[in-house]
Amino acid sequence: MSTAREVTDHPVLEALARVGLVAYGVVHLLIGWLTWRLSRGAGDTDADQTGALETVAGTPGGAVLLWAIGLGLLALALWQGGEVLLWWRGLLDREHRTRTAVVCAKCLAKAAVYAVLGVTALLFAVGAEYEADERLRELTGETLEVPGGAVAVGTAAVGVLAVGAYSLWRGVTGGFMRDVDLPAAPDRWEPVIEAVGRVGYVAKGVAFGVVGVLLFRAATTADVSTATGLDGAMTAIGRTDAGPWLLGVVAAGFAAFGVYALARARYPDRDPSS
Repeated sequence: MSTAREVTDHPVLEALARVGLVAYGVVHLLIGWLTWRLSRGAGDTDADQTGALETVAGTPGGAVLLWAIGLGLLALALWQGGEVLLWWRGLLDREHRTRTAVVCAKCLAKAAVYAVLGVTALLFAVGAEYEADERLRELTGETLEVPGGAVAVGTAAVGVLAVGAYSLWRGVTGGFMRDVDLPAAPDRWEPVIEAVGRVGYVAKGVAFGVVGVLLFRAATTADVSTATGLDGAMTAIGRTDAGPWLLGVVAAGFAAFGVYALARARYPDRDPSS
């Protein structure tokens, strides 16, 4: 146990994880900016993680920045997933087994999100092309062609909806504040961090909810064109009567989440029990 703590709390790993959190925040700030552009009628904008990484790639020194983002996010994934090393023994205790399983699952889920985004950044860094929405449609189409595929896609849709609901819940309850080392943060900044975090988590919850609904529609209608990721969800929101206004609100929400992630980078705390 002590050895695991020494590894996961090593200053070098924590420093790299901070870089990953900064990168995570910057990606969300860029998504907010791209979503705002979409609300203003920019049809050639991909308002998602790949669009954000493409924006970075197009800047001077973009390849170097992408390497830093990718490696930082992978370190962040290792830093977050390392908590499992400290909690897994609880699975052997019948009284705490369920609680431990939930905590470990949350740690691994967060680590997976960081790792996928980190690998995507590295793919862009070496010049590879990757479109999240296009790949999701291809994967959905391939899945629907096999026996039980519709059930699998429907199950995935329910999972995405659950992620959206969880994000909404965290935003409403303020549970995300446990990811911030509050004793280290100045008291005057706590209300600001909480405010931007609430807005950010609610916005992400809404966006993931739309993704889940579109994916579920693909499962029930076998229409692969409705299977889409975050950019497609933004496009779907933009097609509503109040589309531009709603996209502006979502853009502000993703930007707020980016600010929260930067604050978390300054005062990080993994607290997987939250």
